[in-house]
Amino acid sequence: MLGTRITAIGTYVPETKLTNFELERMVETNNEWILQRTGIHERRISRPDEFTSDLCVAAVKDLMKRYNKKVEDVDMIIVATSTPDFPFPSVSSIIQNRLNIAQTGAIDLSAACAGFVYAMHTAHSFIASGLHKKVLVIGADTISKITDYTDRSTCILFGDGAGAVLIESDEQSNSFIGFHLGSDGSGAQHVYRPGLSKKVNGIELVDTQYLVQNGREVFRWVVRNVPDSVKQILEKTQTNLEQIDWFIPHSANLRLIEPISEKVGFPMKKTLYSLVNFGNTSAATIPLALDLGIREGKVKNGDHVLLYGFGSGLVHAGQLLHLNLDEQINAPKPL
Repeated sequence: MLGTRITAIGTYVPETKLTNFELERMVETNNEWILQRTGIHERRISRPDEFTSDLCVAAVKDLMKRYNKKVEDVDMIIVATSTPDFPFPSVSSIIQNRLNIAQTGAIDLSAACAGFVYAMHTAHSFIASGLHKKVLVIGADTISKITDYTDRSTCILFGDGAGAVLIESDEQSNSFIGFHLGSDGSGAQHVYRPGLSKKVNGIELVDTQYLVQNGREVFRWVVRNVPDSVKQILEKTQTNLEQIDWFIPHSANLRLIEPISEKVGFPMKKTLYSLVNFGNTSAATIPLALDLGIREGKVKNGDHVLLYGFGSGLVHAGQLLHLNLDEQINAPKPL
C-alpha cells in the first residue's frame, strides 16, 4: 500500500451568530438550561442564499491560502454532507466547477455526523490502492436549513460549518494508522429526515421537512457502543491510550462527549471539540475541532490524533492518525 498523507486543512463558518440568549426569545428555553445540558454557547447560521457548496468552497480557499496549495490537479473530490444544495447534482460537482478543477471524479457521501471520517477512510483507500494521487475531502452541513426552530430539543443544538483536508500520495510518510467502521440500522428511526419513504423499520415517520431526533435513545446507543469501538482501534493498532495525544469525537453535545471519554479512559483536557461556539455542525464538527486545535497551537505535527464520528444510520467511524501537515505559509483568519 502506498503512503497517504494529510497535507493541509481549511475551515469556514458563516458570519451570523445565534446565541443562547437569542434562542430564549424564540423558544421556551434559557442560556443556563442550554449550557447545562449541551455546553453550547452559540452557533453559526448560514444566510438564506448561502448553501453547503458555498461553505465548502470557502473552506477549501482557506486551505489553499494557508498552505499555498493548488487544487487544479485534484483527481477526486469527496464531500460528506446530509444537507446538499440539491438532491442532485452533487455538491462535489458544484465545487469542481467553482474551483475550476478540469479533470476529477466527484462524489457526495452520506454518513451523517460520521461522514467526514468515512470520507477520509474512502480517500485513504483510493490513494493507498494507487488509483488516485490527490483527493480533496470536505465535511460540511447547513443543518440550520432543516432545523425546526419551534422545537427546543433540537434547535438549541445545531449550527452550520465546513472543514476541508487535502490528502496526497507520499512515499515517505503515512497519516493513516488504523480505523473502525460500523452501523446499526435497527436504530434508524431515532435520527432521520423524511424522504420518499414514510416508514423505516416498519415504523411510521413524522411527516415534516425538518430533522427529527430522539436524543435520549441516540445518547444511550452512543454511550453503549462508541467507547468499545474506540478501544477496538487501539487494540487493532497495538496502541496504548497514553500514546494518543488528542481525542476528537463528533461534537454532538458536551454531555455526550464526557461519558464517552470517561468510559474510554481519556482525559477531557486532551479531548477536542468544536461545539462551544459552533454547535453541532454534523459532518463538519470533527474537522472544525481538529483545525481549532491547530489554530490554538495545541495540535502539532507528530501528534497521534484519534477521530470518532457517529450519527444517523445509526452509523459510526473512527480513524487513528499520525499528523504530518505541510508548513502553513499564511496564518489563518479567525473563525
